[in-house]
Amino acid sequence: MIETFRQIASEIQNPYIEAWKAAGKPVIGFPCTFLPEEVIAAAGILPMRFRAVGISSLSIGDTYYGPVVCSFPKCILQLAGEGVYNFLDGVIITPGCDSMRRLDECWRKAGEDIAGITPGFFHYFGVPHKSTDYSLRWFVEELGILIESLEKHFGRAITDEAMRQNIRKYNTSRRLLQRLDQVRAAGTPISGEDALAIVLAGSAMPRDEYNRLLEALVAELEQLPSIQDGRKRLLLVGSLNDDLDFVRVIEECGAVVVGDAMCFGARSYHTLVAEDGDPVEALARHYLSRNLCPRMFGYYKDRLEFILKRVKDTRADGVVLQNIRFCDMHGSENGIFARDLAKAGIPNVRMEREYGPLVESGRIKMRVDAFIERLA
Repeated sequence: MIETFRQIASEIQNPYIEAWKAAGKPVIGFPCTFLPEEVIAAAGILPMRFRAVGISSLSIGDTYYGPVVCSFPKCILQLAGEGVYNFLDGVIITPGCDSMRRLDECWRKAGEDIAGITPGFFHYFGVPHKSTDYSLRWFVEELGILIESLEKHFGRAITDEAMRQNIRKYNTSRRLLQRLDQVRAAGTPISGEDALAIVLAGSAMPRDEYNRLLEALVAELEQLPSIQDGRKRLLLVGSLNDDLDFVRVIEECGAVVVGDAMCFGARSYHTLVAEDGDPVEALARHYLSRNLCPRMFGYYKDRLEFILKRVKDTRADGVVLQNIRFCDMHGSENGIFARDLAKAGIPNVRMEREYGPLVESGRIKMRVDAFIERLA
């Protein structure tokens, strides 16, 4: 079963997306967890979070972005320019950061030069940077605009009941992933690499199928005995990571990644959406309260508290603070985390990396080896 998750995590397309498309149903790509997937799913559309698996060049990304920019949105643009995302029926861009905000204009411009890479539905979804009463009202309005745009373009009604049904489905996923975290913390024999594959698979397959497979796997893992094999237990923090090889290199150094505090990870499922009341407001409150991402202004203490709690809950021996090169938000905040974690007596190491093919495995391995020696 884990092999199914690993296959999905290792590809842009997968048999579930292909079957969905073959049934004549649309797929929409998006780059950030601040977009409520439940709204897209309520329209009978499959939401697929962007990843850039298989990238081998940045010739197109560099043309429209330039060199000194986070490589994640550049890799997305590269694959878009190569036609890899041409199977998508729509794209929704969110301002996860300024580089991601620019993906909207860069993709549109590239679409003028490269025929066929911009789908008919191409929407910019604004997300406030603070969680207040007035920003909540703005976010509710943005959701209303998104719903109206989806209904108009795809000819599909998005009802309150459909949104409530999908809130329940996605909450089921969140509860199951929380249970997965619990068995990892207890020492159940599952690698951090496989745990990441499980999370990634949920971003690229129908929710009913994902919940069915995940429920069976978690139930199986909960029956396994805990193992204490002496490996150092690490918590992974920082920029998004959807690279199985990155976690594998860390674990090959004699460690096990027992948890994380990242958006392809615990930050996306540690709380639930309210299942009663107005579904649009419930979704707006939930997604706007995701102050664990440094794009949200003024919540550093909340983010530090979350990491400290994750260290305690996972019984981590140390923390790896990683960020994609030129990621201003995570790069700068990781420096403060390093200071405050050290003050709390928690060993940690900082490292930068590029998004894309893991060409820096030797340097990463050397840093992790040295860190584990400190923990001995």
